[in-house]
Amino acid sequence: MSNPLKLGLPAGSLQEATGELFRKAGYKITFASRSYYPTMDDPEIHCTLIRAQEMPRYVQDGSLDCGLTGYDWILENNARVVELAELVFSKVSRKPVRWVLAVPNDSPVQTIKDLQGKRIATEVVNLTRRWLAQHGVEAHVEFSWGATEVKPPRLADAIVEVTETGSSLKANNLRIVAELMQSTTRFIANDTSYADPWKREKMDDIVLMLRGPIATQCKV
Repeated sequence: MSNPLKLGLPAGSLQEATGELFRKAGYKITFASRSYYPTMDDPEIHCTLIRAQEMPRYVQDGSLDCGLTGYDWILENNARVVELAELVFSKVSRKPVRWVLAVPNDSPVQTIKDLQGKRIATEVVNLTRRWLAQHGVEAHVEFSWGATEVKPPRLADAIVEVTETGSSLKANNLRIVAELMQSTTRFIANDTSYADPWKREKMDDIVLMLRGPIATQCKV
């Protein structure tokens, strides 16, 4: 159709879990190798795979009508979007993920105040800076392009990293000092797109279908 609903699906670690959720909700969705455009059995929906970190920006500017991303990335991007639903699922468990501050086991850092003047590596620079400011701490926060757990103590004094079980942190001899926030997956929409009656109804139908298998799983 000429004006389909443009739906963004998270690429990367959440891709398979998201695909499975849609399948349980009754949608036939297929991920083709090396393609960023999954196919769905609903011709009125066109899907695009986008990193969850970028999803809020593309939904905000209207490149996508709606999409799934983490609450953490909405805050990190200061995105102006409409949140239609909280969908509690992740790649490992059905619990919120946590953003935590971690340091090496033998680090002298014991409290947030001990971070004064320290170097912190993280993917959520804005979230971390706001959190430090709330506690009156000034530190050098730098963006981490990945493999954040291996950076202390040589490349950073501490990290702010996302975790579900904490196993990766322990494996890298890191201990948690504090928790910044918890995050769950959200279904978000562009405000202009959601004002369109047809697209609004389409999005509401998707949300309703996705909530079914999540509610069933929670009861089980």
